[in-house]
Amino acid sequence: MTWTDQHRRTEIVHTVLARAADDPEHPGLFAGLPELDRLFGGVEGLLLALRNRWDNHLHVKLELAEIDGDTPLDAYLQLAAEQPALRAILDARPVIGHTTPARALAR
Repeated sequence: MTWTDQHRRTEIVHTVLARAADDPEHPGLFAGLPELDRLFGGVEGLLLALRNRWDNHLHVKLELAEIDGDTPLDAYLQLAAEQPALRAILDARPVIGHTTPARALAR
């Protein structure tokens, strides 16, 4: 993947997150995104990338929670408050294996 492709992928992610801030369940959330299929393999690939973004951020929050003596649920809720659009997209369009409060607690 070229840097241009990476930057374009990032633009698509930011566009979808901005749209989701208004309405995460809007049917046109993924409409009109040039190169979505080429760069992500379609909507499912983008959802997997968004889930990966969430999981990476949650992993860091869980490590910090352990250091700070907070619970995994505290870490999850803090991240959900910091990234409500991302969480809303994942809640509206579940991807197999995505992180839920129950999974966060199980860690």
